[in-house]
Amino acid sequence: MIHARLARDPSVLLLGPVRGVAEEATRLAAALEAFGPAAIGIGLSEEERQGLLDYFVLSEAEPVVPLTNAEVSEVRGLVRFGEVRVPNPSFVETLRWGGERGVPVEALDPTDDAAASLFTEHIGYFELVRRTVRERQLSRSPPSPSTADEFALAWDREVSGGRGSRDFARARDAYLVRAVSGLRATRSPVAVVVDRERFESVRALLEAGPTRTAEGF
Repeated sequence: MIHARLARDPSVLLLGPVRGVAEEATRLAAALEAFGPAAIGIGLSEEERQGLLDYFVLSEAEPVVPLTNAEVSEVRGLVRFGEVRVPNPSFVETLRWGGERGVPVEALDPTDDAAASLFTEHIGYFELVRRTVRERQLSRSPPSPSTADEFALAWDREVSGGRGSRDFARARDAYLVRAVSGLRATRSPVAVVVDRERFESVRALLEAGPTRTAEGF
């Protein structure tokens, strides 16, 4: 798991665990404990946050999680680095950690409807076809780097390498960073948890500050 405090605001800690790897959730919990945030922002929509909370944190029995072919391939690629769980154990642990300590965990990503609008705005038909083809290729031949961190980055480059996909990712990250600013205005210190592949983009936007973030959206 990668993590860093912002140079321009050390009261914000950004954490980027690798999605799916169980050990990353343990590292994340230790980092949160050491930092002691007053609030946590998480790279999920409100619907996703509530679903994880209802079915995987507060529920006594976890439901069966159906996976796409690409997700199955991603899991198979990650198992060489240790135990893998779905849904993302780092996000589940974040919600559990916050609930046990009375620390609010707020969703930072657009709602599902807003995210769908962003997706259609930036990703046209041909880009969608290319993404589908890339996902199928990954299902047959996933990347094979030497660490889970490198795997997460390589996987994202393969799936989201098109211009439209990159534009969509930047728009979503800009939305998240504005939400962090709102959270930071009322709470301090603040921890922000995002998937590993989003870490560098989100960090750059946070360090740039609200003015440049707004211009880039």
